[in-house]
Amino acid sequence: MASPKVVLVTGANDGIGYETVKALLESDRAKYHVFLGSRSVEKGKLAIERLRQEVPETGSTVELIQVDVTSDESIQKAFDQVSAGPGHLDTLVNNAGATFDIAYVNGKVSLRDCFNKAYDVNVTGANVMTYIFMPLLLKSSDPRLIFVAGLSQITVASEKYFPTPPLPAGWPKKVGFETIGYRSSKTALNMVMLDWNHKMKEDGVKVWAVGPGFLATNLGDVKEMIAARGGGHPSVGGRIIKGVVEGERDADVGKIVGKDDDGRDKLIRF
Repeated sequence: MASPKVVLVTGANDGIGYETVKALLESDRAKYHVFLGSRSVEKGKLAIERLRQEVPETGSTVELIQVDVTSDESIQKAFDQVSAGPGHLDTLVNNAGATFDIAYVNGKVSLRDCFNKAYDVNVTGANVMTYIFMPLLLKSSDPRLIFVAGLSQITVASEKYFPTPPLPAGWPKKVGFETIGYRSSKTALNMVMLDWNHKMKEDGVKVWAVGPGFLATNLGDVKEMIAARGGGHPSVGGRIIKGVVEGERDADVGKIVGKDDDGRDKLIRF
């Protein structure tokens, strides 16, 4: 019997990360040992309990791994845990993400911190996580590296890009559903993906960014607001990522992949 594929998903105690783990546990195409990455040990344990209830007959396994992508020490401890366990990693899913735009609108963080904190998690955190875990990926016979993009793959000039209607003249502008810090960081993450694809091509590492679409997650604690604006269920993103893990987008390495609104495969070319 083939050994299970080893997958690590950061930010997996909720939202798209959780749904990715669930989709892998439900898979009938392969067996997995999934490391459920969570900044909070308590939330990670609750997520695993929920998964065991929702996918009770899975032939795959799930293991909690505590990791805060803004902490080099935390990432190194997570690396040591995987090294001491399976000793290699087949797929790293850099899913952990954060937005501070709504906190800025509500006066809880400064404009500078709104951007810097988002970049620390979404860009720097994903890059450092990848750098530290690359030796374990290189021990795999089929290493895969996935960065979860935001809505940054949509053409910037398109009015569809903006979730708010045109704003009246005058200053300052009042934007109730602000997204600029988050989306800027996710656009930067696309460059991180391109750079890793360039660096690791000769090593056989397959690299993608996955655009899961506009989904109602708890990002920014505005799940209800996103759902009211047409956000889909996070399971959509989980299924897309699972497809990439299982080879459905191998022809699109080095690209942003996702789904159109009608469910068709989507590819953004650079």
